[in-house]
Amino acid sequence: MHFDPLFLSRLQFAWVVAWHFLLPAFTVGLASFIAFMEGLSFFTGRAVYLRISIFWTKIFAVSFGMGVVSGITMPFQFGTNWSRFSDDVGDIVSPLLGYEGLTAFFLEAAFLGVLLFGRKLVPRWAHFFAALMVALGTLASTFWILAVNSWMQTPAGFDFVDGRFQPRDWLEIIFNPSFPYRLAHVVTAIYITTGFVVAGVASFWLLRRRFYEEARTTLSMTLWLLSVLVPLQAAIGDQHGLDTLKYQPAKLAGIEAIWDGGRRLPWVLFAIPDDAAAKNLYEVSIPVVGSLILTHDVDGEVRGLKSFPPEDRPPVAVPFFGFRIMLACWGVMMLTVVLSWWLRMRRKLFDADWYHRLCMVVAPAGFVAVIAGWATTEVGRQPWTVYGLMRTADSVSPSLTAADVTLSLVAYSVVYVLMFAAGIAMMVRIFERGPIAADHADFIEGGRPQGPVEALSRGGEG
Repeated sequence: MHFDPLFLSRLQFAWVVAWHFLLPAFTVGLASFIAFMEGLSFFTGRAVYLRISIFWTKIFAVSFGMGVVSGITMPFQFGTNWSRFSDDVGDIVSPLLGYEGLTAFFLEAAFLGVLLFGRKLVPRWAHFFAALMVALGTLASTFWILAVNSWMQTPAGFDFVDGRFQPRDWLEIIFNPSFPYRLAHVVTAIYITTGFVVAGVASFWLLRRRFYEEARTTLSMTLWLLSVLVPLQAAIGDQHGLDTLKYQPAKLAGIEAIWDGGRRLPWVLFAIPDDAAAKNLYEVSIPVVGSLILTHDVDGEVRGLKSFPPEDRPPVAVPFFGFRIMLACWGVMMLTVVLSWWLRMRRKLFDADWYHRLCMVVAPAGFVAVIAGWATTEVGRQPWTVYGLMRTADSVSPSLTAADVTLSLVAYSVVYVLMFAAGIAMMVRIFERGPIAADHADFIEGGRPQGPVEALSRGGEG
């Protein structure tokens, strides 16, 4: 393997994005969860919702701060490592990123301080409103980032002028062919990821026989949400696959390791893709099912990788295995949801320690799935930065040297490992302390202050 500036720049960007993506995959969903709990607290007056919101706001503060710091380096790399890409697509990408700052960062900057520090300083309705605005800001950020990335996947609404991409129709640029499916798929994945983390923490409390009211409330509500979102994600993913078949056929062929296209194709369960020989080794497949899944027609036709020039084919192993890892994670999460239905019917949801241990084990599955899905999407797009129009090799900064990128990659690696280790350690301490240690948790129904007897009964040790 040749460690040239192009490879090292891709490796560096992948390292930064992979770590950073873990945080929005959690904080975007967590912001909505906190806003929901604040709303329940405001409209019902029940103290349990307030305690849950205060607890998760502490976790949100740590993870949001890590997300900001880890994301700062990403736009700098457009100038340091990918200057030719920035020059050619700047007239489209820069305004979209500017819209993110104008909407998402404005909302978050304006209301985050109120959410984190204003509980005792503003009326309850104002604090609830601040929580809603922070949640809206995180979703707005997701909207614009996905608009940029989706345009790179399925470019539309532009003209070429002197070798540069120039906007022709902003609605076509933003709502490009893959954007609606990718937005729905990613936002649902984010909520699922957050849901399983919340369920895992609630299960941890139940196993420790602590914070019983908060744990029961959190686990039950979260599993109801997951009962809707996890099955829904399969339907959204299916529609996203049909869109990929239409607009990115080489990517789809790579994801499914289809070398010879045609009709009535098998579905490859497992294989070792061999790019050099253009075939699969040790293939295990189900006849005919591939065409049925990919086209919804047994006789549906799918193009194979051999129909594309070798230089236009993606490296197959990463999207092939990445997609299957994502699919396996979905299967485990779906099984966890189905088991919750069975336990609810038996009225054992809060008493089955084996199930609570399962929820703790499954808690990180969403993170694994989103990283695997991201790798599938981005590696499957190769060798293009703008699909079919601009190659990755033509996007890197011309003056870079391998030594330059190696130095920055090592620095990023050290800093990110230390930062994430410290942040995770802080969050683990908050998890262990639980909601009883949350500031301003001295409210019960009706807004009366809570005495020591009630404070012990709300969820202390044993």
